[in-house]
Amino acid sequence: MPDASRTATAQQDELTARFEEYRRELTGYSYRMLGSAFEAEDAVQETFIRAWRGHDRFEGRSALRSWLYRIATNVCLDLLAGRERRARPMDLGPIEPAPTSLVVPDGDPAAVAVARETIRLAFVAALQHLPPRQRAVLVLCEVLRWQAAEVAELLETSVAAVNSALQRARATLASSDVRLDAAPAELSEADRDLLARYVKAFEAYDMEALTALIQEDARQSMPPYDLWLRGRDDILTWWVGPGAGCSGSRVIPAVSANGSPAFGQYKPAADGGYDPWALQVLEIEGGRIAELTFFLDTDAVFPLFGLPARLDP
Repeated sequence: MPDASRTATAQQDELTARFEEYRRELTGYSYRMLGSAFEAEDAVQETFIRAWRGHDRFEGRSALRSWLYRIATNVCLDLLAGRERRARPMDLGPIEPAPTSLVVPDGDPAAVAVARETIRLAFVAALQHLPPRQRAVLVLCEVLRWQAAEVAELLETSVAAVNSALQRARATLASSDVRLDAAPAELSEADRDLLARYVKAFEAYDMEALTALIQEDARQSMPPYDLWLRGRDDILTWWVGPGAGCSGSRVIPAVSANGSPAFGQYKPAADGGYDPWALQVLEIEGGRIAELTFFLDTDAVFPLFGLPARLDP
């Protein structure tokens, strides 16, 4: 191989390795912007493609990380603009869950705690109600702790415009009643015991046992359906009413979703096996289950969370 070719290959390998250092944090950023793990991964891939095409113009004028975030922001804004053009409001689906390990980078424990808390389902859902540029400003300033001047440079706008957008975004988020309490990095032994008892009670479809595990003001949703239940009594009434087909289900652990414990639920099949039904994502507060989200698009989310397509008898 000619020396020039070897040099070019070495430079490509070095640049690829430098890009990869930022993959997980860029995926987390894109996920907060787009609300979809699949779109976030595509956005990061497109970011790297654009970065490859333009790296000869980069010339180190800014930090590589800032440059990649600029590209990723533009990719996300393009995707959101395209989504708005092709979709009516009723077509805009709910957010999708993301494996925690996909969107939370390793590093400083305090930064990891913030990252985990700001990929919680309620926070990501609230972000989707912000206009795209406000969303970018809020995530860059509040989550990533960029200075207003840095965000203004990235978005090619003024510091005053950034501060104004941030103020409006904060007001919108405050009205959504989203709390950002620090989430523990790991489940406690008490939490693990609670989850084990929940799985046992759910598989037995034991409403009395479940009553003791679920908060009185707990919430349940079931994307993509427009179902929202509030209160343990309403949840359990639904489970023995329209949801009675879940009786006899198997429930197995999945990788953590959005910083929260997750399980694959499989309903009994006619042949004696079990068919995939939902990815259950549970929120724990004060020693009880405070929220249950059942994601029903199993064809998409089960492979993402390492869950089998079916369980044998």
